[in-house]
Amino acid sequence: MRKRSAPPRRLIIITDLDGTLLHPRTYSFEEARPALELVRQRGIPLVICSSKTRAEIEVYRKRLDNVHPFISENGGGIYIPAGYFPFQGSGEQKGGYEVISLGSPYEEIRKRFTAMRDRLGIAVRGFGDMTVEEVAGLTGLTMEEARLAKQRDYEEPFIFPDKPDDRFLSEIEGEKLRWTQGRYFHLMGDHHKGRAVDLLRKLYERRDGSVTTIGIGDSLNDLPFLLAVDRPVLVKKTTGRHDARIDIPGLVRTAGIGPAGWNEAVSKMIGELP
Repeated sequence: MRKRSAPPRRLIIITDLDGTLLHPRTYSFEEARPALELVRQRGIPLVICSSKTRAEIEVYRKRLDNVHPFISENGGGIYIPAGYFPFQGSGEQKGGYEVISLGSPYEEIRKRFTAMRDRLGIAVRGFGDMTVEEVAGLTGLTMEEARLAKQRDYEEPFIFPDKPDDRFLSEIEGEKLRWTQGRYFHLMGDHHKGRAVDLLRKLYERRDGSVTTIGIGDSLNDLPFLLAVDRPVLVKKTTGRHDARIDIPGLVRTAGIGPAGWNEAVSKMIGELP
């Protein structure tokens, strides 16, 4: 009697944006279009997991014609389109989404940020200290994109005037808060991308049974979710190197930079599917 093979596991791709699917300087995903088309043809959920705000991610969801859940501000919030799952999770209905908030409110984070800065006398600056024009100049975003980047819900991006000051980072940890680093430093409460990805994965498993997750990132703030997926991918930076702080079992390192590396990894992994 022939042994019946197990049904294929549902594949889910979870991706960072800046420096990963988006080019770190131009914010273009043009070089990833071939793989994005494969993802669309196969009906594979593409979950955005970014340090960007909800408002920023919604712009890219439209550009990518993406209808799947997304994770904002390094895991601060999970946004599930209404009716996406045939059950209600643990979030609240808001603006056409079920929103699961894992992060502390931005107002609280901002207040604690300024208190630590004043206490230590360090000239660190957050997005809350900057005008839209200053954020645009710092990031290379358009004025409208910079305005959306300031619409924060869960965390405060910040920069040092010179090199990073360990006193401030230690103060954050002493206050039982978290910090991480992508293109900029980020101050947050008790949340991270890995926790959000793990929670969202459980919702997919509740609907679809066993799933296989591919996670793609480029920086330290992606480490928690790269540890949470089955197949982690690290995209090369414009320096021609990978983030040396990320070295985990099974890690795939791309030869291409940014969206070119994203295209390379996703095309190869989908090509290996039956």
